[in-house]
Amino acid sequence: MEHIDLTVPLPDNLQRVADAVAHDITGASGGRPRVGIAYSGGVDSTVLAALTARAIGADRTTLVMAVSASLAKRERRLANRQAAQLGLRLVEVETRELDNPDYAINDVDRCYHCKDETFVRIEEDVVDEYALDAVAYGENLDDAARPDRPGARAAREHRVLHPLATAGATKADVRAIGRAFGIAVADKPAAPCLASRIPHGEPVTAEKLAAIDTAEDAVFAAGFSDCRVRHHGDIARIEIPRAEFALIADDTTRDALLAAVRDAGFKHATIDLAGIQSGAFTLQILSSRPEVA
Repeated sequence: MEHIDLTVPLPDNLQRVADAVAHDITGASGGRPRVGIAYSGGVDSTVLAALTARAIGADRTTLVMAVSASLAKRERRLANRQAAQLGLRLVEVETRELDNPDYAINDVDRCYHCKDETFVRIEEDVVDEYALDAVAYGENLDDAARPDRPGARAAREHRVLHPLATAGATKADVRAIGRAFGIAVADKPAAPCLASRIPHGEPVTAEKLAAIDTAEDAVFAAGFSDCRVRHHGDIARIEIPRAEFALIADDTTRDALLAAVRDAGFKHATIDLAGIQSGAFTLQILSSRPEVA
């Protein structure tokens, strides 16, 4: 895969974001630290990685990806391809959040425990080996405004930088920068971890995550551009883009999908008429709490 050109000129509004990110990464001194990017292969961490490499050089930028049962296999493959397009070193670290009862119990702060484990593993397994001076992650300004992002607390506790949010970069800004660089995932839909498909209060297990991963692969194989398979015991509640509902009317597509979802471990499969819903489980709980206003 041909590497993208990280030196391409950016429009003035996007260059201001790039300059602000560079300032946050390098500090007022304008030095060239070695920086690790908590990387998922999504547009936010990929654009942050590109801007970081633009500021300090590809040789001083390391991508660090947490790998566990909650990471979809297709997302891991895509992240590796995207890292190759950037021309940056990718380090995979095994995280063990499932061993933490506070994570496995699946309360609304599950993401905090996951991110905490990720940053601990980076600190203990990567920072010294690669002589990193700082670690950054891809929170943007829109993420920072959402109440269902407890992982941000873990980032603060571990002193992880969030240069995109500090620069005031919205999701639209991030995607625009990605398109300007020619990044393959510039318009990729968000892909939360597999554990987000399990209702809060229902334990997260490796078996459930594997079933979700396999069922979602079947939905993509059936021709849908995006999906969530929500785990309700024997029932797989499938969310797909509303614009693609007509695909399920095809008998061959529907029968093949039903068989594949059953093979994944579910007895029943349903289509959610509301379509794709970001934060479907967490936001419902948080929005009902008086302190979230």
